[in-house]
Amino acid sequence: SPASSPVLGGRGRAAAGGGSSPGHAFRRVTLTKPTFCHYCTDFIWGLAGYQCEVCNFMSHEKCLKNVKIPCSCIAPTLVRVPVAHCFGPPGHYKRKFCTVCRKSLESPAFRCEVCELHVHTDCILFACSDCRQCHQDGHLDHDTYHHHWREGNLSSSARCEVCKKTCGSSEVLSGMRCEWCGILAHAACYIIVPPECTFGRLRNMILPPSCVQLFSRNFSKLHCFRISENLQTESDEDDDVDGSTQGSTKDVQISTDSSKQTLKIFDGNDAVKRNQFRLISVPRIAKNEEVVEAALRAYYINDDQQEYELQTFTQQVLLSDDVINRNDAAEDSNLGSVFRESIPEAWIIRSKPKDEEVIRIYPAWLKVGMAYVSLRVNKGSSVQTVIKEVLPLLGRQMECLQNFKLVEVLMGSKQVQRMVLDNQELILNRLKDIRKTSIRQMNQTRFYIVENSKSIVQVNLFVGGLPPQLSPEEYTNILKEELAIKTNVVSVSHVYQAQGAVVLQISCFSEAERIYMLVKDTVVNDKPLNAVVIPAVMASKIPQNCCPLLVFVNPKSGGLKGRDLLYSFRKLLNPHQVFELTNGGPLPGFHTFSKVPSFRVLVCGGDGTVGWVLGALEEIRHKLVCSEPSVAILPLGTGNDLGRVLRWGAGYSGEDPYSILVSVDEADDVLMDRWTILLDAEEPAEGAENGVAEPEPPKIVQMNNYCGLGIDAELSLDFHHAREEEPGKFNSR
Repeated sequence: SPASSPVLGGRGRAAAGGGSSPGHAFRRVTLTKPTFCHYCTDFIWGLAGYQCEVCNFMSHEKCLKNVKIPCSCIAPTLVRVPVAHCFGPPGHYKRKFCTVCRKSLESPAFRCEVCELHVHTDCILFACSDCRQCHQDGHLDHDTYHHHWREGNLSSSARCEVCKKTCGSSEVLSGMRCEWCGILAHAACYIIVPPECTFGRLRNMILPPSCVQLFSRNFSKLHCFRISENLQTESDEDDDVDGSTQGSTKDVQISTDSSKQTLKIFDGNDAVKRNQFRLISVPRIAKNEEVVEAALRAYYINDDQQEYELQTFTQQVLLSDDVINRNDAAEDSNLGSVFRESIPEAWIIRSKPKDEEVIRIYPAWLKVGMAYVSLRVNKGSSVQTVIKEVLPLLGRQMECLQNFKLVEVLMGSKQVQRMVLDNQELILNRLKDIRKTSIRQMNQTRFYIVENSKSIVQVNLFVGGLPPQLSPEEYTNILKEELAIKTNVVSVSHVYQAQGAVVLQISCFSEAERIYMLVKDTVVNDKPLNAVVIPAVMASKIPQNCCPLLVFVNPKSGGLKGRDLLYSFRKLLNPHQVFELTNGGPLPGFHTFSKVPSFRVLVCGGDGTVGWVLGALEEIRHKLVCSEPSVAILPLGTGNDLGRVLRWGAGYSGEDPYSILVSVDEADDVLMDRWTILLDAEEPAEGAENGVAEPEPPKIVQMNNYCGLGIDAELSLDFHHAREEEPGKFNSR
C-alpha cells in the first residue's frame, strides 16, 4: 500500500520519524572520566549519563527529550541531494572530531577539501555523500539553495546567530554551521533559521553554484576541483582495504574479561573478499538477537534485528556465489538460541529473505513538499510495475510510462554511482543482490524515478604544454598523433597559441576520461603535457550585483602557507573559482571566467607569481568579456618587494582567510603602472637558408617597474633555493 513521505523540513531534509532522538539508541552508562553533553555542551555531573550505542552521542537525562541531531545510522536517509566528498591526504587534526563516531581525531584522519567533514580512516566507509553541491551536473539541479548544515568542529568563541550565546566547544562535537554562508547556531536553534541561504557576507564574491555546469561522471572530485594528486599519500584502494580492519581496534578493545568474547563480523560478500571486518565484544553466553543487534550497530545500521541473521565464516563462503541461502542444519543446531564459548570467532551478517518489502522512491525533479514516496513490492514487482504505481503518487499519472526510468543511486562518501535499471528486472531480486554484497551498501542506496531526456554531454578539457604559435589544424594533428582523439566526439573549441594550449570540447564521457589519463604520460618536444577539467560558467545566470572573485594560489610560496590558504578559500568560496597555479598555471582560470561580465582577481604568491598571472592576463585580455579585472595581491613570497614598495604590506602572517576576503571585497581600485617593453634586434640573424639573412622577430615583455638593490634579490634567491632543497627547515619567511 503506497504512502507519502514526510514533508521536507526547514533544513531541506526529510523530517526523521520517531519524535525526539532521531535514530539514536540511548542507554544508561556509568561515567569513568570527565564527560560533556553533546547537546548543551555542559559538564555531566555524577556517575551516570546516556550514550547512543551506535554513534556515541552523550547526553544528560534532562536533554534526551530535546535531542534533534540525527544518529549517523540514519544520515543517508536525510540527504537532500547526494554529492560525494573530496577527501585529501590523511593528516593530523588537533581539536577536531569525527562526524561519524563523534570521537576525537587522535590518529591520522581524512577531511573533505570542500566542506568541514572530518572522519577517521575507518569511519570513511560510513560517511554518506552529503557534501556541498558546487555545480550543476544534470542530476537534481535547482536554482534555490538551502543552508548546508555541518555539525561541530567550531571554535570555542563561536556564537549562535539566533540566541547570541556561545555555541562552540573544544570538548565535544556540537554546534551547527552553514557551509555556504557561515552562519552559526546551536543544535536547538538552527531548526528555526529560515531555510534559504543567501551566501552571507561574501555573497557578492561567491560564484553561485547554479551558474556552474560540469558533467563529470567517473572523474574524481580531485579532478573536478583541480586538486593536485601528488599530495595524495595513500590511494583510494588503500583507504578501502585498511578501513574496517583498522577501525575494529579503535571501537572495541580486546577484553581480558573471561565473561566476554570478541567476534569478527563481516558485512556481506564484498567484506569477505576484501578481508574487511569489524570487532564486537559480547558476553560468552548471549542471545542470538543481542549479537545480531551488536553486529548491526557496528556497521551503523538501524534496521530491525529480526530481519537479519549471522552465518558462520567458513572456506565455503569464499567459494560460493550463493552463500545467502547456505545455512547448514548442523550449523543451526550447534548454534542454538545462545552464543557459547565454543562458537567460531568470525561471522557474516546476512539479510533474511523476504516475500514483500516497502521501498522508497525519490523523484529526481525535487518535488516541493515531498522527499519520497513509499511503495510495497512483492516477488512479481518489476521496475516497470514500480514506475506505473509511483507516477500517480507524484501527480504525473497522465504521462506515458516510456518517458521515465528507475535509477539506482549508491551514495558513497567518495563517489555517487548511478545505474539505470532494466524495466523487466524484479525489484526484490535487485534488493537481494545488493544486500548479498553489503548490508551497509543497501543502507546507502536510493532509487530515483527520472524523466527520459536527451541530455547533452559536454566535458571541457584544458590541455597545456603544447608547442606555441601553431595553427588550430596543427594542434589538431598533434592531438590525433599523440592522443588518437576521435574527431566525431572531440573538437578544439579554443586555441591559445602564445601559451601552447587548447581547450577540447568532448561529447563522450569515456573518451574524456581516456584522454585525461593519457595526457599525463604524453610528452611533446621533450615537454610533458598537462590536462585540467574545467567547468562551464553560465554568465547569463549570474546576478547583476555579483562580482565573483577569481583566486590564484601558489601552494609552494611562503613556506608552503599556500596549501592552507587553498583549503580555506575552497571552503569559504565555490571551489570552482579557486585555482592552484602549479596545476596548469593561470590560463585555465582566465578561460573559465572568460564569459563573466565582471569579476575580480586575487593572487596569492610571491613577486614572480604576481608577474606570471599579470603576464597571462595581458596576453589574453582581448579574449575576456571583462578585459580589465581588478587584481588584489596577497604577498606570500620570500622578499615581497612589490608589496613592500607599493605599501601593500610585507606579506601574509597567518591572518584569518575570511577577513582577507572581506578586505578584498571592501578594497578600492587604484591604478598601477605596468610597462610593455618592445625589443627589436639590432642586426639580422645570419646563417639563414640560401644565404639570405632573416630578421629576428621582436620580443614583447610586460613588467612592473620598482626600485630595488641587487643584494636583496640575491639573498632572496639563495634563500629560495635553500628552502626548495629542505622545506622542513624553513617554515617562515
